[in-house]
Amino acid sequence: MSPQVIAFHYKLTDVSGQTLDQSEANDPLAFMTGSGQIIPGLEKVLVTLKIGDKKRVEVEAADAYGEHSLENIMTIARSQLPEGDVKVGDMFHGPNGEPVTVTAIAAETVTLDGNHPLAGQKLIFDVEIANVREATKDEQAHGHAHGPDGHHHH
Repeated sequence: MSPQVIAFHYKLTDVSGQTLDQSEANDPLAFMTGSGQIIPGLEKVLVTLKIGDKKRVEVEAADAYGEHSLENIMTIARSQLPEGDVKVGDMFHGPNGEPVTVTAIAAETVTLDGNHPLAGQKLIFDVEIANVREATKDEQAHGHAHGPDGHHHH
């Protein structure tokens, strides 16, 4: 089956019911199936739905942003970060270009967490399918959805 572009509205909450993210009122999120643009546990359900379908999708951490891994936490010398005020919560690019978050600051060292901020969390999506269509040859060549009607300028 050739890739499809699925556009959907969503509201993302954590297990306590706190809203973490949501699509804009009139602009659904569009992605091309099989492209890795959205988390696997959500895509696996979205591909089974049709236009107009509404569903609550619970995605375990392993099928979302993965489990929280101690291997992704590192302590570096304070001098390795940019000059100026560095505070807990700041984000930088790590040694391999990955996003890291400052989680602790000591006199000479800074602890960085390379886990996704939602790693280790079960995520709950309330979704509504706005559109489903075949991916264009252009989208397939580029590896991502270009927009509601397949047009996009790079």
